[in-house]
Amino acid sequence: MHFTFRQLQIFEAVARLLSFSRASEELHLTQPAVSMQIKQLEDFVGMPLFEQMGKRIFLTHAGEELYQHARVIARQLKDAREALESLREGISGRLDIAIISTAKYFAPTLLSRFCVLYPAVQLKLSVSNRAGIVRQLHHNEVDLVIMGQPPQEMGVVMEPFARNAHIIVAPPTHPLAAEKTVEVADLAGEDFLLREKGSGTRQLLERFLLAHGVEIHPRMEMSSNETIKQATIAGMGIAFLSEHSVTLELETKRLKILPVVGLPIIRDWNLVHHRDKRLSPVARAFKAFLLEQAPHMLPVVGERGMIA
Repeated sequence: MHFTFRQLQIFEAVARLLSFSRASEELHLTQPAVSMQIKQLEDFVGMPLFEQMGKRIFLTHAGEELYQHARVIARQLKDAREALESLREGISGRLDIAIISTAKYFAPTLLSRFCVLYPAVQLKLSVSNRAGIVRQLHHNEVDLVIMGQPPQEMGVVMEPFARNAHIIVAPPTHPLAAEKTVEVADLAGEDFLLREKGSGTRQLLERFLLAHGVEIHPRMEMSSNETIKQATIAGMGIAFLSEHSVTLELETKRLKILPVVGLPIIRDWNLVHHRDKRLSPVARAFKAFLLEQAPHMLPVVGERGMIA
């Protein structure tokens, strides 16, 4: 087979957008030019790459297979371009970062400081739950990820950069909020406001309670820490959250840490990337920045919930 990088680039855009017209706009080509290049590529491959149903197009099995390789090649070309630009102009280019939703309470502070140090860098930030983060890692859609527990089902490189304390919070009016010490058994029968199934925070809570023989009573499942916080403040139940996500509510006394024996559970915040990922100069600069600066920039957590 003899096809060009340009044809592969055009195919990748059409396959990603599932639209000839949108791909032509993105690539600044006419739609007939895009269609002609796809036709030539299909002739080289010897199989159709797209099929049309009504006004919509879909990838064929051959198209799906080629698309997986085209995505990898497109990413490698982007990395090569950014590396060369960085050599010519210093640290510059685009950095794609994904963060777990809980990290949105401190990540902007770190990113802001990084942008001051490297003003030529363009950042793209996406916020997702654990399932979304794992999917982005698997498909090589991001350069770096900030998350708690990295996925075990794929090979990744992880670098811990800060402590992540998990605590149980309740409104100040909750009966257990007045206690100096709360045994884990005292949580039996309490209504918990939980993250969605598959959430790393929820898994951590379930393992903790199971180890103490306490059955969890879900009052409500939510995919947003903000919604959980507001529901807890409103007295709908108690919640198990990262201390980073409730710093303001604790300072303003809208929430209170329950002094549960065995808590807080201390984990690490990790900077993660796929083990086969070739980090660009920009990504390497951010990694070095985070590992050096984050311990000094982030508030110390975990002390307020400790039981002597």
